[in-house]
Amino acid sequence: MKHVTFSPKGVCSVKIDFDIDDENKLHNVQFERGCNGNLRAIGRLVEGKEASEIADVLRGNQCGMRGTSCADQFAKAIDEAIA
Repeated sequence: MKHVTFSPKGVCSVKIDFDIDDENKLHNVQFERGCNGNLRAIGRLVEGKEASEIADVLRGNQCGMRGTSCADQFAKAIDEAIA
């Protein structure tokens, strides 16, 4: 299992931690800071799901006028981790 720590940019969350197993499934997704309820929900929803599929769903999601979101930053973290 590979552990990933990612520092998002342009959002309220300051750190994203998660694991990817040998089958590219996501586990233990945790966001530091940001909208706690929503980000905990994302972690629960993606638990055990295939990483690239989750990145495809979350990529491009925007929060207000930021041009990104915590979910979009999570997609970037996943993309980097599986590249």
